[in-house]
Amino acid sequence: MKATTMTKTSVPGRVADAGLRRRKLKGPEKAAILFLCLGEKRGSDLMQKLDEVDIQKLTRAMSGLGSVSAPQVEEVMTEFTESITNGSGVVGSFAIAESMLRNLLPTDQADAILKDIRGPLKERDLWARFSALNENVIANYLKGEHEQTAAAILSNVKSDVAAKVLPLLGVERMEGIIERMIKMEAVPHHMMQQLEEALTTDIAAASSQPTASELQQRMADLFNKLDRDAFDRIAPGLEERAADMFNAIKQKMFTFDDLVKLDAMGLARVMRGVPGNTLPMALRGASKEVRDHFLNVLPGRSRDMLLDEMNSMGPVRGRDVREAQTAMVDYAKELADEEVIRLPMDDEEDELIA
Repeated sequence: MKATTMTKTSVPGRVADAGLRRRKLKGPEKAAILFLCLGEKRGSDLMQKLDEVDIQKLTRAMSGLGSVSAPQVEEVMTEFTESITNGSGVVGSFAIAESMLRNLLPTDQADAILKDIRGPLKERDLWARFSALNENVIANYLKGEHEQTAAAILSNVKSDVAAKVLPLLGVERMEGIIERMIKMEAVPHHMMQQLEEALTTDIAAASSQPTASELQQRMADLFNKLDRDAFDRIAPGLEERAADMFNAIKQKMFTFDDLVKLDAMGLARVMRGVPGNTLPMALRGASKEVRDHFLNVLPGRSRDMLLDEMNSMGPVRGRDVREAQTAMVDYAKELADEEVIRLPMDDEEDELIA
């Protein structure tokens, strides 16, 4: 892949150039010309950074390149240089990446790559993050959008999220948006692209401002991990100075004692999953009612083995007990996040129907 491969292009005005037929170069051919101009060493170093498919495309284009006129080589290099030097900075976006890719590759190749990239990224990076926003945040955002835009957005978020957001928009606007969602056809590519780019910017701004509920949940998580003695010392003062907010935070807390509110299968799953002596250590510091509830969930043999292990431990430190109980609560939350179990707080808004 030496530069001398292009001997006929290296001397401007050479007679042989006059007879060369000027042709429209495709993306891989332009890339091949740039690689040849780099020379064997630099070109080889750069080629090592490409994947196997790209190397095959580049090699195929290079093999069939033939003689290229000096003016056409200069045109390719100028096009590349101008694309780098124009402007004082760079901005990355899907639209810019798409434009560059379509200029570099044939339409069918560009479409195939964009399809592979756009779909997964849209789900993982944009719509998943948008769906994770608080429903009130989404509703407030949609209130400032046209009904057609709101319909396009809600058609792409998770259905359970859309179901929570729509009632917050009011009956009249909800009906209008749902009607547009029902009648909606495929959104044109360029319009969907503009919408996603706008959402990307707006999500960054919205997600940087936590809601009051999110702030309360953060404090609840902090209190859950705080040493129990320390929490007991500060609780009376907080109840006196910030009663409403502190009580709201306490309602979001999930403590070791709350594990008894799990159904039998969920509690058994938590007990089976904690490592080592975490379970017997945690139960050594539990009240008799809580301890009996845990034991009653287990089958007879497992219950007897757990009791024997607890009795053989001897005196234990309060700090070790609290750490074991915190570990069990954290594990229960992990299982809930994975939707293996449901925490009792998940059912707070469910209505009982007689």
